[in-house]
Amino acid sequence: MPPTRRITLEDVAKAAGVSRATASRVISGSGPASPDVRDRVRTAVRHLGYQPDQVARSLASGTGFRLVIAIVGTTPRVLDDPYVDRAVAAAAETASPYGVGVSLQWVPRAAPRLDKLADDRSVRGVVLINTTEATLAAVPAALHRRVASIGIGSSRVPSFDVDNAAGSSAIVHHLYASGRRRIAMVTGPPWLPCAWRSVRSYQNLMRSTGLPVRLVAGDFSAAGGQQAMRTVLRRWPDTDAVFAINDATALGAIAVLRESGHRVPDDVAVAGFDDIPFAELSAPALTTASHPVGQIVSAAATAVLEGSRVAPAAIFPSTLVRRASA
Repeated sequence: MPPTRRITLEDVAKAAGVSRATASRVISGSGPASPDVRDRVRTAVRHLGYQPDQVARSLASGTGFRLVIAIVGTTPRVLDDPYVDRAVAAAAETASPYGVGVSLQWVPRAAPRLDKLADDRSVRGVVLINTTEATLAAVPAALHRRVASIGIGSSRVPSFDVDNAAGSSAIVHHLYASGRRRIAMVTGPPWLPCAWRSVRSYQNLMRSTGLPVRLVAGDFSAAGGQQAMRTVLRRWPDTDAVFAINDATALGAIAVLRESGHRVPDDVAVAGFDDIPFAELSAPALTTASHPVGQIVSAAATAVLEGSRVAPAAIFPSTLVRRASA
């Protein structure tokens, strides 16, 4: 049996006895038509079961049919971060009712170019993640009101993020209240501005209590956490607690502590940030702080899809999650 032929706009126009242009105006609601013509076109649509080609309509109207999640990073390996999976899933769920799909793109940190995205008529808008000052400066005028940032923003680019300063402060205070006094921190990449809010929270508590500041750079990965933990143990073998910039880093630190014979939390307490699903399942279960990635990305995606009808920026609260590792 031959495959069923797709019903086209021409078929609708012929059945309604109007031109293709008139049928298109009625279906899209983009132009004038008499009540009789509208009724005939709509009757033809129902009778034939016509389904408009959303991609073609988006290209014709210039509204775009895909939302780009643009991840800034030193290399494409940044796309492997589990955070990216959660962000894409949240964006896809948010964009679906708009008839918009989601695509993923790496933006090189050293040369953030966004002009091609601005010129691409298939792009409805862009959500930037790991945003830097250079990335904000690279946003072309054609993307204004069609772009949002997870992290830092500007007068032209609204920002959405977790209150990682307050969340980090709660974690470090918790470690201090539990009697830990030689607390090291594994940070994120030095080039990422939003990560420094957590670092400043840690530094403020250490300095206010007269405790030593012990910072080691990481890269948000478990492997980076392992390397950083080895550095901490080599530099400061008396460390009794570690605050990691995210959960993946914390899990890497726990692995090294276990390999080196340190008990967690008896010898060294460990805390992370994000409360990813694996945090509760680790051994021991990881103390961390909540990070509503889905809500944050959804808000940013909605701002892009709705334009100026949405509040320009938002900070989402973070809550301490106490578990066995600290």
